[in-house]
Amino acid sequence: MKKLSFLFMISLIMITGCNVANDSTKIPIEVKNNIPGSPQVFGIPVPKGELFSPDHVRMLDSRGNEIPSQITKVSTWEPADNSIKWMWVFFFTDEETDYTVEYGPEVRNSMDYDQILTVKNNQRVTGEVTVNTGPLRFEVNKGEGGGFFNAPAGSGFLDKVELDIDGDGFTETDVIAEGKEGRSSFLDIIDGMGLDRSKAVVTRTVKELGSGPLHAIIRVEGKYQYSREDNNSAPFITRIHTYAGKSYIKVQHTFVYTGIPDNHSVPSGEYEAIATQNGIVIDEGELSEDEGFIEPNDQIAATGLSLKYNMSDNKTVTTSYYDGKWWDTGNSQFVQSSLSNEASVLQTGPNPSQIPPLANSSPEQRLQNVFNATIKIDDQTNISAERAAGWVDLSDDKWGVMVGFKSFFEEYPKEIKVEEAEEDITAYIWTPSVEPQSFARKDLDNDSGMIANFAQGLAKTTEMVFYFHKKSTSADVEKTAKMFLDGSVTHADPDWYAKSEAFGKLAAQKEKFASYERGLDYKFQWMKFNQEWEPWYGMLNYGDNLTYYYGNEWGQWTNNEPGNDYMWWLQFIRTGNPMYYRTAQAASMHTMDVDNIHWPKDPVYIGDTNESIHYFQNLEEPEGSPYVGMGRRHADQHYSSLLSAHVWVPGWVTSYYLDANHRGLEVAMQTGDYYVKRVFGGHGLRGRRLYLSVWNLAEIYDATKMDVYGDELKDRVDIMLELQHHPDQGGEMVINRYGYSQVYVTNGLRKYVQLTGDEEVKNAMIDHARRLRDVPPYNHDMESYLSSISSLVLGYEYSGEPSFLEEAADRAQYLKTDELVQEFDSYENQKILAEALEEASNFPKDPGARRPPIWQITNGLRIFGWTSIYNVPYLEYWMEKENYPAER
Repeated sequence: MKKLSFLFMISLIMITGCNVANDSTKIPIEVKNNIPGSPQVFGIPVPKGELFSPDHVRMLDSRGNEIPSQITKVSTWEPADNSIKWMWVFFFTDEETDYTVEYGPEVRNSMDYDQILTVKNNQRVTGEVTVNTGPLRFEVNKGEGGGFFNAPAGSGFLDKVELDIDGDGFTETDVIAEGKEGRSSFLDIIDGMGLDRSKAVVTRTVKELGSGPLHAIIRVEGKYQYSREDNNSAPFITRIHTYAGKSYIKVQHTFVYTGIPDNHSVPSGEYEAIATQNGIVIDEGELSEDEGFIEPNDQIAATGLSLKYNMSDNKTVTTSYYDGKWWDTGNSQFVQSSLSNEASVLQTGPNPSQIPPLANSSPEQRLQNVFNATIKIDDQTNISAERAAGWVDLSDDKWGVMVGFKSFFEEYPKEIKVEEAEEDITAYIWTPSVEPQSFARKDLDNDSGMIANFAQGLAKTTEMVFYFHKKSTSADVEKTAKMFLDGSVTHADPDWYAKSEAFGKLAAQKEKFASYERGLDYKFQWMKFNQEWEPWYGMLNYGDNLTYYYGNEWGQWTNNEPGNDYMWWLQFIRTGNPMYYRTAQAASMHTMDVDNIHWPKDPVYIGDTNESIHYFQNLEEPEGSPYVGMGRRHADQHYSSLLSAHVWVPGWVTSYYLDANHRGLEVAMQTGDYYVKRVFGGHGLRGRRLYLSVWNLAEIYDATKMDVYGDELKDRVDIMLELQHHPDQGGEMVINRYGYSQVYVTNGLRKYVQLTGDEEVKNAMIDHARRLRDVPPYNHDMESYLSSISSLVLGYEYSGEPSFLEEAADRAQYLKTDELVQEFDSYENQKILAEALEEASNFPKDPGARRPPIWQITNGLRIFGWTSIYNVPYLEYWMEKENYPAER
């Protein structure tokens, strides 16, 4: 009988297809726009106290069968609790769109992999990193060659690429591509003295968190060296994502511009807005006469990645483009031709350098005849269209190499070029086929409070795919390209992010609160509409949006105030909308690179050599800029104005959590180091600088658990509480000058209490909410008044005082938005849509004002953060929990 029962249980397990855990949690996962076989890595938050080991997590397909997955523990709820807060899940999709993440004490990841990848990281000065995925093996060499081990000179990128198309192991005949000594990664500078070609040297290689048997991330650090002493060496970072059993890699390449952007005479002293001491203050009135500001100096002549291919004479080039207007991607056309000399796919657009900035489209009509994609293959093919797809494949009868750019069109000018004489294929991030990238100012006018140029130290990250393959059909190659260039979007059920409370007590989007949700969705859709209508494209512009919409004209790049990218991430987790995800990705990549200062950094001692003298030599290296880690102010150009309190890291950290984007945490920690140095003395510990720094540091400490950030955070929270007790404040934390900063205080202290459970901070927040209830802030008009909703809601969470929630709900009546009379995407042009949105909005108007109020629905996301997105999701959570009527 026992034997029969045992056989019955075995049969049941075989029928169900998996071992069912009795005590487990199942999280529904959807892969939208799924391309079967796509590699997917996504972040999942876990409620406090529920999971302590990534070994107790697995991935199930739509039939309940476990599929191979790689689980990475990313962060915990410490110091409050040592359970897992965030984890990364990696898997390859199948034909379905629905999956399940399951975890629990009885759940075990089988780790049953058909194939795993291996990484050898030789950290010697002249070492190398070697990755073997099974069919693909590649090597990246450190240093400049030679040395004790007579190492080969490195190329700065992939030095040797082998493809085992026969499955019989790697041999000498399997080399499909090689590097070009010092030139497979390049950043060439041109100035009045001519072209200075760079030489790339790899200095360090790292296996990033998230590396495992199925997916590994290799960080390659290096510098571009120049032949002339007037050109500073420039750092670069290349992250290479590799996949078990696959012969494609995803590449994220970051360069830093270290040139002298223009020819203005460098004044003595410091700018008043960002002075680090009381000394000589620059007279900007005199600077307004200096024509050198508008004369470019060090320009980017070309930058990108390149490989030498190993192919026979019988080669074919394949690519595709879109047949129609630049905004129409519905009709893709293949192009294929044999190659004997040269092939190129070039994408350009209006005024590539954006100096002066791109003129807006008219409110009635989009720009016409301004984008051009040129496809040339020898003398046989010469196609001109408006938009290229952004990938090129070069193949012979044996194998091929495909190269593609994400945002090839949006981040123009780009080019992918094949040159038979040199046997190389080059992915140009900035192509020499157009004029050099200039960083001069557009004019001598005061730009958002300054006449300056801070372009030196900005960065740019570009994402690419390299696919080394056996001879394949065009459709197969294009499928791989689309996996990375326009890939799937993976997310959990929106209610799960809310249930986890990783973002606090917020609600997923629900129809019952439609009047509030319309205000959110309409605003995000309006900004996306304008990005694609104006259009806000270009290598240094894409991802940002303009701020002010007056008289049907847009002005001033937002440069992330107040956490624009974070707003998009929040709305993505609340809705699962792929458009929000892709926009958030682009916004984070732009703001962490272009809207931040990255060079020169303080020297860092790694300790990866044997000689003790290297430590003492490191101590003698010059200090970096005090401004590294500080953000840029909204302005007509991204690099013409700075302010001491203009950096928002939450979106970058969220991109790290949700997207496994290490660049996000890297740049956030750079800002954390900037705070720790306290370069502005007491100025940085007062006003909105203090409130914003607490929010930023809370995010950085939560992600890293490093005491250097935790100690600085606690010190600043203590200062905030001390200042709250001043008689002038009446219990309010925020001084009147910065009333809109309520959302900084709320987001920062919510995270701090979540980490520490600090009762003193809770009580301080309650006193703050009481003051705001009784003395509504109008110091920045509706910005401050509506920003206070967030503080009232958090005060209610900590106290249960019903009048706080009641008052928050009353103030939120302004945030309700009526339904548009027709579908959002059916409006003919920008002007008509803007008028319709203003009609639907319930924000207060000021008819007698010189210009419309900046909080209006048609203005940029900069204002939106203080009125809506940091308020509505948290208010809805408590309205639903306390059975508040959706319509009051």
